[in-house]
Amino acid sequence: DLFIDKNDLARHSDHEFKEFVRRATATTAKRVLTSLSTRLIDRIFSGTVTRGKTVSQLNGSPDAKMSYTEFVWFLLAEEDKQHPRAIEYWFRCMDLDGDGYLSMYELEYFYDEQLQRMEAIGIECLPFEDCLCQMLDMIRPQIPDKISLADLKRCKMTPIFFDTFFNLEKYLDHEQRDPFASQRDHDTEMSDWDRYAAEEYELLVAEEGGNDNHDDLGVDEEI
Repeated sequence: DLFIDKNDLARHSDHEFKEFVRRATATTAKRVLTSLSTRLIDRIFSGTVTRGKTVSQLNGSPDAKMSYTEFVWFLLAEEDKQHPRAIEYWFRCMDLDGDGYLSMYELEYFYDEQLQRMEAIGIECLPFEDCLCQMLDMIRPQIPDKISLADLKRCKMTPIFFDTFFNLEKYLDHEQRDPFASQRDHDTEMSDWDRYAAEEYELLVAEEGGNDNHDDLGVDEEI
């Protein structure tokens, strides 16, 4: 029906995340974990980042659903968190009270779930206070203990900031990378979206090549 519910969105990058966890921890989590936090998914479906009425409001359904167009907006924001529109998208998701600032309470609200999820897969994690110090040093907000949209748009490390609070797969990826790699990526001409599109295209070509080889083997066997 081209509509996406919360469970559908939770499975976004699910296969890649499970494989990432397996490689990173050499163990299997006791419960199924997804890349995106449930609190963030709830905010997306609350209508805070949708324009006009939601699909559920239009069809009278009690269950929130996302249209194909809304999923495209989500995907663009998810894969290029340095773009100004993406920064606005995620800022609205995290600004729970809509006052135009991300408070320490709001940051802790999202990070708390990250802590629980990391503990579930046996990964040692920073206490919120230590994480908060790192984030404030990185963002350097003009008003102490409050992060504005303008603060984030001035920062060149917004992917790390957002992923720390709601995307566990990408957060762990940042933790394992060269600390200067993100800055080097930013200095290149390719955007995060360009890199994502190129990687997905290569995967598609490789998959189609594998299918072609399988078909060729089938023809040879028949001969």
